[in-house]
Amino acid sequence: MRGGIAALIQGDAANAAMLMFIPMTSFHTTPRFPRGFRCASRNVGLKPAAKDLTLFVSDVEASAAAVFTRNHFPGAPIILGRETIRGGKLKAIVANSKVSNVATGARGVENARRMAAAAAKELGTDPDRVLVSSTGVIGVQLPVEKVEAGIRGMTADLQHDPLVGAEGIMTTDTHPKALSASVGDATITWVAKGSGMIEPNMATMLSYIFTDAALDAATLDRMLRTAVARSFNMLSVDTDTSTSDTCAILANGLAGGVGEAEFQRVLTAGCVRMTEILGRDGEGAEHLLRVTVRGAKDDHEARVIAKSVLNSPLVKTMVHGADPNVGRLLMAVGKCFECSIRPASTDAWINGFQVVQGGERLTFDDAVVRTALMAEVVDLEIALGVGAAEATAYGCDLTKGYVDENASYYSS
Repeated sequence: MRGGIAALIQGDAANAAMLMFIPMTSFHTTPRFPRGFRCASRNVGLKPAAKDLTLFVSDVEASAAAVFTRNHFPGAPIILGRETIRGGKLKAIVANSKVSNVATGARGVENARRMAAAAAKELGTDPDRVLVSSTGVIGVQLPVEKVEAGIRGMTADLQHDPLVGAEGIMTTDTHPKALSASVGDATITWVAKGSGMIEPNMATMLSYIFTDAALDAATLDRMLRTAVARSFNMLSVDTDTSTSDTCAILANGLAGGVGEAEFQRVLTAGCVRMTEILGRDGEGAEHLLRVTVRGAKDDHEARVIAKSVLNSPLVKTMVHGADPNVGRLLMAVGKCFECSIRPASTDAWINGFQVVQGGERLTFDDAVVRTALMAEVVDLEIALGVGAAEATAYGCDLTKGYVDENASYYSS
């Protein structure tokens, strides 16, 4: 069942073994906002009935940083967002689903500006303090009048449950995604969406991070990029980089200062946790797939090889069918032509069962490994014996459900 990994949000002790690659962090049983943050979501007519507009608000201006997609066809909100974030301050984020406002030209950018202006008017702030996001179908003009009308009065709906905000940004997600954790007296909250068209490059789907810690924009930018490199940028559902990817962090300072090292640790841990939740909710997914490569020449090669294994359709279908065809693992490693690979020192494991040693398939009980592949979380580990670098990539299996979902995405 898609979304099964959602139990991780609740910090279920039974899932502890599945979190071996996440720095030890205690997440709140019920996600909550930091001091001074609230949200609202509603249906404004972009979707027939489900919520399609979300507003996240800080009571005071917050320091902010963001990273965006590197796709050469960025959506209008990305074009505007790159301009907005230069100021390093935000009061709010307004985001809609169903229509991505991508490939919409000058009119699309103007509509994004109108969306920011409408939210600013509702909140009594300036448009350059509002970050805009849109997600959904590409190549359709945003019905901005519906958005503007829907924003009016949203302040009356503001509340403290981040899952409410997560509902309004869902596309093919099967459940809203939010989690939170404490850092000393401060709180960090993550809210995200994403199920398909996911292989981030400098950003991720739509992911918003809120904290009441006191940190300036430059520090946030540095910390965010560090966290994203280990988490969202190591996520892939289908190798496709969205035109709308945005990851932003806001810090309103209401909890005062925090230790930067501890904040970075928890920030990264939460981004990794959210990456797993997103990977498990990949379109049609039945398994969360984690690929760890260790003993690589350097960090770059470790990442390349981990992504190569994770993104292989043959590896994905091997996991989906619980078929212990270890030749597919070796193939996916071996096709990384620019990387340092030594077959004689390459070992591999499937959920803890060693299946390759020194580049050769070991004799193992197929039934035992097949059963291991049936677990909801499948860990593939590759040891290269070349150097000391390590990386983990996150994703999911490939199922008929993915094909069905995307064969009619535009039409539906």
